[in-house]
Amino acid sequence: GPIGGSSGSLGTAETRARGWRRRLRDRLGVRARGRPARGDRGADRGLREGERDQVLLGVTGSGKTFTMTHVIRALGRPTLILAHNKTLAAQLYGEMREFLPNNSVEYFVSYYDYYQPEAYVPRSDTYIEKDASINEHIDRMRHSATRALLEREDVVIVASVSCIYGIGAVETYSSMAVSLALEGRVDQRALIRKLIDLQYRRTSQSLERGSFRVRGDVIEIFPAHSEDRAWRISLFGDEIEEIIEFDPLTGAKTDKLVRVRIYPNSHYVTPRPTVRQAIKQVRIELAQRLEEFNAQGQLLEAQRLEQRTLFDLEMMEATGSCAGIENYSRYLTGRNPGEPPPTLFEYLPENALLIVDESHVTVPQLGGMFRGDFKRKSTLAEFGFRLPSCVDNRPLKFEEWDAMRPETIFVSATPGPWELERTGGAFVEQVIRPTGLIDPICVVRPVEQQVDDLIAECKDCAARGLRVLVTTLTKRMAEDLTEYLHEAGVRVRYLHSDIDTIERIEIIRDLRLGAFDVLVGINLLREGLDIPECGLVAILDADKEGFLRSQTSLIQTIGRAARNIDGRVILYADHMTNSLSNALAETERRRSRQQAYNVANGITPESVRKSITDILESVYGGDHVTVETGDEAAPHLIGHNLEAHLKDLETRMKAAAADLEFEEAARLRDEIRRLNDKDLELKGARRGGGAGDTGSRGRSSKGAPGTSARKRSKAKGKGKGARRRSAFG
Repeated sequence: GPIGGSSGSLGTAETRARGWRRRLRDRLGVRARGRPARGDRGADRGLREGERDQVLLGVTGSGKTFTMTHVIRALGRPTLILAHNKTLAAQLYGEMREFLPNNSVEYFVSYYDYYQPEAYVPRSDTYIEKDASINEHIDRMRHSATRALLEREDVVIVASVSCIYGIGAVETYSSMAVSLALEGRVDQRALIRKLIDLQYRRTSQSLERGSFRVRGDVIEIFPAHSEDRAWRISLFGDEIEEIIEFDPLTGAKTDKLVRVRIYPNSHYVTPRPTVRQAIKQVRIELAQRLEEFNAQGQLLEAQRLEQRTLFDLEMMEATGSCAGIENYSRYLTGRNPGEPPPTLFEYLPENALLIVDESHVTVPQLGGMFRGDFKRKSTLAEFGFRLPSCVDNRPLKFEEWDAMRPETIFVSATPGPWELERTGGAFVEQVIRPTGLIDPICVVRPVEQQVDDLIAECKDCAARGLRVLVTTLTKRMAEDLTEYLHEAGVRVRYLHSDIDTIERIEIIRDLRLGAFDVLVGINLLREGLDIPECGLVAILDADKEGFLRSQTSLIQTIGRAARNIDGRVILYADHMTNSLSNALAETERRRSRQQAYNVANGITPESVRKSITDILESVYGGDHVTVETGDEAAPHLIGHNLEAHLKDLETRMKAAAADLEFEEAARLRDEIRRLNDKDLELKGARRGGGAGDTGSRGRSSKGAPGTSARKRSKAKGKGKGARRRSAFG
């Protein structure tokens, strides 16, 4: 249906419910052993009939992701999947690549490893300058995602809610792209100037992503979206004689191309005429704002604003950009005051499909982002750090997102009130799992001895080769509990929001591999975490009513143990709250339905079996060059410091590439990959040890006992025993 279409096309809520159950029952129907039937025709029919909103209530492990891929494959439409955090987005990205190997599956999340926004605190007269660390790998994947949206119909974008922030107008991004075709004509100097306008860096040394080099009539370009492939444009006069795809490390040719399209190296690239026009508009607003400050006697604010803004304008005139250029996005994009900023949603074609995963969390996040950002920007403008137009560099308002979103499927085990209101209360339950697994048994135990009881349970699960998830209420308690369990001989890590994106994924991967047995967390151990090896979920202080112990949170956390036939949940509580009672009752209701279905269909439950892969391995990461290491015996690594050896190899590889010794660089690169693979094999062999085996170190370096900055500063004045007593009495 069209954007903004009505959701009431089926009439009454009862009729809608029957229609939805019929159509989605076709899509989610089960055959022997609970396999989803072919329901793509039903889903296709429902979407083509103009239904803008659909709600799928699916329990953990029931195949919601498979259902999504079934619909995507049947419709053949560009799809955006929204997840509420980067960890879940990365997991969905890996699963979508596995289910849709022939589609262009892309990953679009915030590219900041660290981000401190610009802010001012009037109470203490403290100005906090913007500070950020950009992850180059994720930045490349963002470029790959927008390129795929503009070039392919079979694209699937897995994104976090950060996609509602401005990224630059799609009109500018696509219009500035350079198309080159074999036997076409192009002036070399004009092409070089164009590449510089696209913010590509000219170099005479080794090629890196987002750079180009010129050698006679040959221009070599490393596109912003590519990981290990560059393009060589050979000219004969003004005619393009040859377009070669090659490995920038080895120089080896990999393909001959007929045409290429070079997209900007930044989503915020702006044509020079637009920059000049924007500078004029900024000067007009600056003069008006300075007049206001001077009239009110705010001379300090006026001087501050004039100095900062004029410096930015001089940088823009000289280089076309400046630090914090996004604060002038209103003029750079030609938008009126208050208009929504350009976001990823503007890159979506009209026939796109939106899937909101874990909608009970994702939808409220979308609604809360604008308000916090507006308050911070307004304070900066009030005290002369920025022009008032800076507030237009913002995320979408919830109403704007609602108006811009295409046809949408909301997916959750516990749908929220907003999405149910959109469908008139209609939803479809998907409670039968393909594996026949039923919801886990839930046991309530007293709080008094919860830590000692937890230690015993952790050791028992570790001895049986199972993993344990533990949820606490605060970051400090998670870190203290990690220390305590470590001292008790348990292999344990913690996981919370202070740990960056890539490291979180590595921690979860190491848990599955058996590098450790217990993971302690707070809110990141809830929705969508897929750990089939998990045999126990322990919920501490389950009777503390609040967001982390609400009915929705408890049901979601209980679901983490539903992927293993031996899965159990222990809730430590001294009294039954309404949320706890309702969560246990809902879990028991689902168990009864699942058991009845298994008996009726003769299904024997089986644990989920899922391979352990590198979730963030790039879609372009296949290595097409195999160089022999010269060592057929594959020497063992016992007794060697592998980490230091790998760092040394990496240093030598980069030095060889810089010296144009590409064969040596390729040999070292392949040796690094082989050793990394061998490292994982060794860890897999060591997993047979008991709970006290510390040999499996894993690849993640965060979340280990003693790694918290808070813990290290606290340890200066206290001994280990004192820390234990203060944390757990």
